[in-house]
Amino acid sequence: MLPDPTGETQPVPFPTDRDNPAGGSASVRTRRIREFAREVLGYAEFRPGQERAMQAVVGGRDTLAVLPSGAGKTAVYQVAGQLLDGPVVVVSPLIALQRDQVERLTELADDAGRAAQLNSSLPAADQREALDGIGNGTVRFLFLAPEQLTKPEVVEAIAAAEPALFVVDEAHCVSAWGHDFRPDYLRLGAVVEQLGRPTVLALTATAAPPVRAEIVEQLGMDEPEIVVAGFDRPEIRLEVDHHADAHAKEQGVLDRVLAEIGEGRGPGIVYAATRKGTEEIAAALTDRGLRAQAYHAGLRKTDREETQRAWMADELDVVVATTAFGMGIDKPGTRFVVHAEPADSIDSYYQEIGRAGRDGEPALAVLVYRQEDLGLRRFFAAGTPAEEELQQVAGLVAAAPAAGLADGVDVKTLREETGRAATPLARDLNLLEQVAAVVVDEDGAAHPADGAPSPGAAAAAARELAEHHEKVDQSRVEMMRGYAETTECRRQFLLGYFGEQLDQACGNCDNCSSGTAQDHPRPDDHDVPFPPETPVAHSEWGNGVVMRVEDDRITVLFDEVGYKTLALAAVVGNDLLRTRR
Repeated sequence: MLPDPTGETQPVPFPTDRDNPAGGSASVRTRRIREFAREVLGYAEFRPGQERAMQAVVGGRDTLAVLPSGAGKTAVYQVAGQLLDGPVVVVSPLIALQRDQVERLTELADDAGRAAQLNSSLPAADQREALDGIGNGTVRFLFLAPEQLTKPEVVEAIAAAEPALFVVDEAHCVSAWGHDFRPDYLRLGAVVEQLGRPTVLALTATAAPPVRAEIVEQLGMDEPEIVVAGFDRPEIRLEVDHHADAHAKEQGVLDRVLAEIGEGRGPGIVYAATRKGTEEIAAALTDRGLRAQAYHAGLRKTDREETQRAWMADELDVVVATTAFGMGIDKPGTRFVVHAEPADSIDSYYQEIGRAGRDGEPALAVLVYRQEDLGLRRFFAAGTPAEEELQQVAGLVAAAPAAGLADGVDVKTLREETGRAATPLARDLNLLEQVAAVVVDEDGAAHPADGAPSPGAAAAAARELAEHHEKVDQSRVEMMRGYAETTECRRQFLLGYFGEQLDQACGNCDNCSSGTAQDHPRPDDHDVPFPPETPVAHSEWGNGVVMRVEDDRITVLFDEVGYKTLALAAVVGNDLLRTRR
């Protein structure tokens, strides 16, 4: 069971108090944490979970901190890093995120220590300067993407600097259970060992229990302190607008946005599932007098950067975006998030609506829903590559050294050899990387992994993994349907997905306002045979954990097939589940 997230002002006991550069006792460390946070960051008080995570880190303990969007995750390493004896390495998945954090730390100047970036967009001289800086002590915080850590010279230079803290931001990317999995993150556990085993801090806003477990395992965290501050964002009102046909739904999206802006409750973000959808909605809103821009990965980089600049400068009422407008978009005054289609999972939905109301003021999250739209998400979640295709790709990569391709096989060459499009080819490489058959470097070239299995064995393992992912992804789509169609408290449903139980209906969702949520009182844990967090086993679906209990149903997250919602009467009557010890 996860630690209780309360009591963040209580000192965490550590066995390594003596000779700790942050202070010889927990009480001294706590005083220094509070002084720095107050004098440099201007913190009058901490948000839930922040201080507890800081105490753990400065005490030399690996820490996984699951803090809500807007809860100040970056302050954890800004404060802790200042009190440790050695540089801080921060792995961050996007250059924009790195740049933002470097700018913030630069504003703090000498009080926080110099920060620098290391990524492929920088000239070689600037990259060398950043590595030299961490080595000679002039750079305290080094931000880089995980791809940089595929370079032996980078790892060697950082190891020589003896970092005190290794931070993994957006740590859910390390987990294949996560909604934004990135195979580059799989190497980070080995990198930690190569760097001399500094203290590890993993940060994320969205991590259901299986994601947390995999983060700890993949990063090789040693008896970590796990800080879960709670997922609830009570300031965000949750609503779902139901529509029977496509035209009514499209009009519903426009009406909702126009109403919010018309009442002065802006700016806001509209999420659409496709690039074409973002452009059509943005054009329709512009025709109605709003300052709206589309944002998706198919736009030119300069256009995306200009849209993001205008958004941050309050020059837009609405950004209509795909999920490309995601991590690193931090505008505290965002008043609403409207989804024109369901997200691919509750994980994604929670993170996307979490971009509203970060200033703590009331905000709104609306899903404009038509049941047929789930077909698009099921399509995105489906698709397992043929084993022959995977074996062909694995074979081409495995043959690269013998063919004299010391720099690996680039994607263009693989496309020419296989005749496959870029997207499915990227998926194949992703799967083969997960089964330790290939390694993709920062330039996108594929190399055979050390000790890689034969192409045939790699293809079989990758195919099996893809089938597992598809089952889990499809189950997530079904949970999104459950959220959209429930007549119970939406916040209880949302939090239950992450394994957090809200005892009372929230009073700030459409079902609470309409009264339907009160028709489904939450049962007492003592009155149900399988309370939340109970480890269970099913004869067909294997092991799982109970995530949510309703009056007549329970939701179980199974290791192999993902989320399943079961009728409680059928479970009990047919003895479908047994409790695991």
